[in-house]
Amino acid sequence: MLRSMYAGISGMNGFQTKLDVIGNNIANVNTSGYKKGRVTFQDMMSQSLSGAEGPVMQGGNAIRGGVNPSQVGLGSQVGSIDNIHTVGNRQTTNRALDLALEGDGMFVLGEDANADGNFTFGGNEMTFTRAGNFYLDDDGYIVNPDGKYLLGEVEGGGLGKIQIPEDAESFSIQGTGEVTYVDPDDGATTAGTIRLAKFSNPGGLQKLGANTYQLTANAGVYTDDGNFDSIDDLVIPGQDGGASVVSGALEMSNVDLAEEFTEMITAQRGFQANTRIITTSDEILQELVNLKR
Repeated sequence: MLRSMYAGISGMNGFQTKLDVIGNNIANVNTSGYKKGRVTFQDMMSQSLSGAEGPVMQGGNAIRGGVNPSQVGLGSQVGSIDNIHTVGNRQTTNRALDLALEGDGMFVLGEDANADGNFTFGGNEMTFTRAGNFYLDDDGYIVNPDGKYLLGEVEGGGLGKIQIPEDAESFSIQGTGEVTYVDPDDGATTAGTIRLAKFSNPGGLQKLGANTYQLTANAGVYTDDGNFDSIDDLVIPGQDGGASVVSGALEMSNVDLAEEFTEMITAQRGFQANTRIITTSDEILQELVNLKR
């Protein structure tokens, strides 16, 4: 009798986790570049009451058929919490530093540059994002809302910060990631080229908050040698299957409210059904106790 109670508890815990994920999705329905989460379940271990038996043979003939195993399940558990990296809807803003990615790939962000201004590949100071709301800091570097630098190929061929001089008359960002500005003396000048990171398993990235992700051993860096150690491991937008950059637009959240509300109703009913299991088991236990009276 107690097995059903514990199975009900496991179901309640699982659906509570599902509601937590749904709540987070709904809270981020208007978060730029947000990727929704999804919970999957799997059954827990089963208690075997009797094992399987094969047919009983006598004289080359089966005199009794086989018997299937008898098992009682002990509840459910959370199998995975996945990040779904489908492309969100694009919102036009007409702001030059709002960048959307049309296709696969992520912007590369960095902080704590080396003495030469370059960055360590694969280090924790390098993060990734699909949120393209960028700004210029006091020195003219392109940064995200948290002050992390947008990284790209700069003069000399290294990976570094992209800077637009203070006296630039105007600037533009092309679909290939090339950032150009108009210098009062030299005219059109290239400040750098945005590079993108591609992953064979973006779901393996670890969320850090603030719309950023961190590299993990299971992200599947999309490179020839499987390592992430040079600027050649980053793709130029629009090449090698990488996304193209759309200036003046933002990629919004990929959360579908209709889907989330449907999943919320399902989780709520599942939670209620598991509480009913516990209530019914309690009533039966009460009947057993009352047998003594």
